Amino acid sequence: MTTSRGPVVIFLIALVVYGFVSGGRLRAQSADRHFVALASAWLHGRLDLDRWPDGADDPAVVEHVVLDDGGIVRGRRLLTRDAFRIAGGEEIPIARIRASRGFEYHVAFPPFPAAVFVPMVLVFGPAANDIIATVLLGALVPALFLVVLRRLRERGLSTRSPGDELWLTVLLSFGTVLFFSTVQGRVWYTAHVIALDLSLLYVWASIDAGRPFLAGTFLGLAFLTRGQLLFMFPFFVAEMWRTGQRTELRRWAAFVAPVAVLGLLAAWHNHARFGEMTEFGYSYLAVRQQLDVERFGLFSLHYLPRNLYAAFLLLPQLSAHPPYVTISGHGLAMWITTPPLVLLFASRPRGTFHRGLWITAAAVGVWPLFYQNTGWLQFGYRFSLDYLVFLLLLLVVDSRPLTAFARGLVVVAVAVNLFGAVTFGRYHQFYRADAAAYRALVHD
Repeated sequence: MTTSRGPVVIFLIALVVYGFVSGGRLRAQSADRHFVALASAWLHGRLDLDRWPDGADDPAVVEHVVLDDGGIVRGRRLLTRDAFRIAGGEEIPIARIRASRGFEYHVAFPPFPAAVFVPMVLVFGPAANDIIATVLLGALVPALFLVVLRRLRERGLSTRSPGDELWLTVLLSFGTVLFFSTVQGRVWYTAHVIALDLSLLYVWASIDAGRPFLAGTFLGLAFLTRGQLLFMFPFFVAEMWRTGQRTELRRWAAFVAPVAVLGLLAAWHNHARFGEMTEFGYSYLAVRQQLDVERFGLFSLHYLPRNLYAAFLLLPQLSAHPPYVTISGHGLAMWITTPPLVLLFASRPRGTFHRGLWITAAAVGVWPLFYQNTGWLQFGYRFSLDYLVFLLLLLVVDSRPLTAFARGLVVVAVAVNLFGAVTFGRYHQFYRADAAAYRALVHD
């Protein structure tokens, strides 16, 4: 497979596999088509939705109420106390509310994926198919990964053979939770797929700190897709240090400027919707976790034990009776869905570049461990997709070739994730997704 054709061939193979496994889903939108709805709202000059999509989960709800002095304010009622929190302002007693004037609905999640859907919505309107778009964008991930791997080999940062590169590309494509995320669309998984594309573009632009403006642009867009991806910035910083360019102010400015511009755009968008520059809408989500959010916040040490358990300890439950295996709605541990990650424990360091990857993976990965949600509902720990690129690149820069044992682990990973991609959202008997399963890990 030649260097020029390889990424195209990988894209087409991934597209066929993802499309085949997605199957009948490709004929219609997913239920959770939030980004299509938001793109349509923008094209009609609105920041909120005229109506919440039928069957969609996780609305961000802002209520308009009339107060005892005749004033009308917008905000939300609190669950932990008899109070109403005005958007961007103070809390007032519920007793001051005389009537409700109704609700407005928003998409809570960072908005860049909606911008990706704008061209489709211009052509197909609100019926634009988010599943087809997610499959296409998902197939782009392994193609970009292969481009990055070959760039690392050209720069002497990787000694992997083309064969090893293909094995690792297969691992990312079909041996991680990217597989089940890609084949179904839906707002959460679509955001993960787009974020992976942007992460790989950011890494490509950051190698040797060679394209600082593009690196900053992709970093800013990744932040507008998955907020914690802002903390990928250490990789570019490490590359500036490694290549001896840390005093080049023009290069720093080229990197920081697009991040700042996109950050200001996000702040404006948030303030226009919720009266706060840092509020993407998570505080307004009508979800079961809202009580915890009010008690402990979106991020807290309180959530650490449950998230550690979901990321590293959750196992499938085996039985002698059908369906023989069941999976918690909180998913499976990372080393179960992607066994080759255990090879990281024996990886050989390769200097500053290796350390930059570890630091970046840690800087991004620490945030989900303190987040109020484990990722429910999922096949595997989907938040690992936020830093998966950097974990796999650590395997890439390991100086040892892939052994038969390592390739066997890749085959196991593909089998596990094929099961997840086929069954998740279709064969509910394999998933413990009821209230009892939720409470088994999350204690209200």
